[in-house]
Amino acid sequence: MPDLQNAPDPADSRPAPQVAVVVIGFNDRAHVGDAVRSALGQGPAVAEVIAVDDCSTDGSAELLDRLAAREPRLRVVRREVNSGGCGSPRNTGVDAVTAPYVMFLDSDDVLPPGAVDALLAAAGDAHAEVVSGLCVRRELPSGTEQPWQAPLYATHAVLARPSQRPRLVHDTLCVNKLYRTDFLREHGIRFPEGRFLYEDFVFTARVLAAGPRIALVPDRVYVWHVRRSAEQLSLSLDRARIDNWKARVEACAMAYDILLGAGQKELARAARGKFLDHEMRMYARELGLRDADYRREWWAHTREYLERYDAADWETNPAAPGRLIARVVAESPEPRDLPRLRELAARPARLLPPYARTPDGVPIWSADLPQVGLAPLLGRPTGTLPLAVDAELRPRARASLLRLTLHELYGKVAEAKPGELVVQWRSRQDDRPAGHVTATLSPSGADTWSAEVPVDLAGLGDGTWDLRLTLRFADGTHRDLTAHALTGAARLRRRVVPSVRHGVLLAQPYATHSGALALRVAAGPRGVVKVLRGRLRRLLR
Repeated sequence: MPDLQNAPDPADSRPAPQVAVVVIGFNDRAHVGDAVRSALGQGPAVAEVIAVDDCSTDGSAELLDRLAAREPRLRVVRREVNSGGCGSPRNTGVDAVTAPYVMFLDSDDVLPPGAVDALLAAAGDAHAEVVSGLCVRRELPSGTEQPWQAPLYATHAVLARPSQRPRLVHDTLCVNKLYRTDFLREHGIRFPEGRFLYEDFVFTARVLAAGPRIALVPDRVYVWHVRRSAEQLSLSLDRARIDNWKARVEACAMAYDILLGAGQKELARAARGKFLDHEMRMYARELGLRDADYRREWWAHTREYLERYDAADWETNPAAPGRLIARVVAESPEPRDLPRLRELAARPARLLPPYARTPDGVPIWSADLPQVGLAPLLGRPTGTLPLAVDAELRPRARASLLRLTLHELYGKVAEAKPGELVVQWRSRQDDRPAGHVTATLSPSGADTWSAEVPVDLAGLGDGTWDLRLTLRFADGTHRDLTAHALTGAARLRRRVVPSVRHGVLLAQPYATHSGALALRVAAGPRGVVKVLRGRLRRLLR
């Protein structure tokens, strides 16, 4: 018989309580309880959860006190003065930590099951001072998820020093990481105090500047909730004011200075490249949404910052669309070509006509801006070129029709011999595809190829649909694309379409912030009435 008396206790195999989770919140009573419970639910590896309340007035602190009365691992720390940001509460939390490791959690996000165990195991196996895992952005209320910086977390990896992977500067989040507490304290690594937007940028730069041993894990360790319909947008989502852009530029500049000052020249250069590839493209897509005063101030402030770039900064990856956008801004005293810049800032990038050349045939941005050359951009493989496809959807009672026109790009398209376009609509709500149609492209002019594709609106049904294209060339290469929405009241007009399946459909083709064609469909009388009521409410407001 087995010796039950001397059998090992299953609890002995559990990880020792080594991790502190610092949860910060301000007036977020609706969500902070879920955040704390997700941290406590990580199991015995979590030694303590430190909830820092930044002077809430909505009952958040009282809710946390009630949770703490039932859970000995939960400690509530109330700040006496509201900080106006996220950095100070996190610093307060780190000061209270007694566990060997610490990680951060915002009050409106959650840790998925197993996150702490995965990070802690990697820290032990790799003897790492920092362990980073995959974060997913979850759009609410749809629930659609998008991985954040997924290429960094494709496989397990151990880096003796951060410079072995310069792309680390692109992951500016502090929340998808586990830190050895003594590492942060020994190097004096803290967040900027007070109301400092994008404090993560500075904190992660300080972490990388200290040169820690880093482990990367493919496990999902953080769920970032994105609530765009909230009455009060999060600081990172509230980009409509110029102060937001100025704060972002300041944070990027500080991150660069920190890395360069620590002798991390390769990481510092990568941080400047990240500003062009990420920040420039994201805000350039939205410039058309802002008023003239915002655009002028944005343009001037950006040009002032770009003056700090040296020749080596521009020479690094000169074919990237963000660098071309930055060159246009740097070389132009006033805002210009905003629709074209918006399309180039899209993902994937689209370079719209006209396609100008110098008198000796060199491709350039435009005749009046010859100093911005396009040669590096055109040196890219066919499968990565910023090809432009125009799209126009014509909703009809019998057969709705999608007309697509591919533009030549300085001879690159004809050289690769375009053959087919694979057309697919994908649901914005859950990324669900609605079948696909393959159409043959035919020459429609000296520099264009066209195709017409039927669209089954009834088959799509309710929801918002994004158009996705795959262009196949004769040499076997392909290019994944989105399509530029041809604008004009007649082209993007809401139409009521009779339907055998639904009785009636309301179809609204529209251009996204990046200029791509998308489609909203309301099916049936109830769907149509719901849309019309919503429009009436907006008009009355």
